[in-house]
Amino acid sequence: MPLHPIEPVASRRAFLATGAASLLAASLQPARATPMEETEVTTQTYGKGTLPAGVRSRMIHAVNGLDVHILEAGYETSGRPLALLLHGFPDLAYGWRHIIPLLADAGYHVVAPDQRGCGRTTGWQNDYDASLEPFSLLNMVRDTVGLVSALGYHHTTLLVGHDTGSPVAAYCALARPDVFPAVVLMSAPFPGPPAFPFNTATAGETSAPLPSTGKQQLATALAALDPPREYYQHYLSKREANAEMWHPPQGLHAFLRAFFYVKSGDWPGNKPHPLKERTAAELARMPSYYVMDLGKTMPETVAPFLPSTREVQACAWLTEAELDVYAEEYGRTGFQGGPADLPCSC
Repeated sequence: MPLHPIEPVASRRAFLATGAASLLAASLQPARATPMEETEVTTQTYGKGTLPAGVRSRMIHAVNGLDVHILEAGYETSGRPLALLLHGFPDLAYGWRHIIPLLADAGYHVVAPDQRGCGRTTGWQNDYDASLEPFSLLNMVRDTVGLVSALGYHHTTLLVGHDTGSPVAAYCALARPDVFPAVVLMSAPFPGPPAFPFNTATAGETSAPLPSTGKQQLATALAALDPPREYYQHYLSKREANAEMWHPPQGLHAFLRAFFYVKSGDWPGNKPHPLKERTAAELARMPSYYVMDLGKTMPETVAPFLPSTREVQACAWLTEAELDVYAEEYGRTGFQGGPADLPCSC
């Protein structure tokens, strides 16, 4: 993974990061939500017996228009400090299953939600043409504030964001430091809030350059390489990407196995290095699941790297039973949800 975050090509999703800066943090008030003691415990078995002891699944209703599915531990004793864990893409609250008990043992009430657009959280519109406003970074901050309030807390003691959960956590800290005084950002470094053009009135400029210009130029340069390439976030922004990933020719289970494998430390093709410069030629040195062959789908891109039966059996961090949980959840929802809409450097 390169050390320099790469911005996605301008698309229906790309405006989210720049648009967030224009909203006032003061406007973010905790959403009205059902208190913790009035929410129902999920009756349907979740995780197919793979959840660690002490971790439960339940729904929290009426959180900023959502019914939020959470996994939690350390809930038996009142007064514990709250640790909130925000997953990335294509992940779920389930991705924190091994971390939740450790933090609970350390004395926290630990909560990991399925974020807007993912898993068993409902209340969002699963449609490519739907408005992206509910998926804006600051509305996802509102989701998070509402969840904290619904759980009966005024603030978290620890907020952790991984991958696409990282920019959400970062904006939580910027917008509501009273609610989120300490954050941990994993995998996606935060470049800071986007800046507006400065001193343009004095300089006499009539219009600011479009922030997407550089991204479009980079996309053009990648497409001009031999062979032509495409940045993966550009691919994910396309209308057809969801269907291609949701119904891949090799099956969803096999696609997710290969996809998670190539993004792991087990795959020998991962050799992290800093990029010398932000050029198409440098980007082309990255693995193909980041900078794809133009015209290939993501399932086609990762299919050649499907691990062998022996490698799957040796994979302690994602057993077949655990992968079944991901395949079941994404098999129901597809990949159109919120975390795919957020820019990140993952």
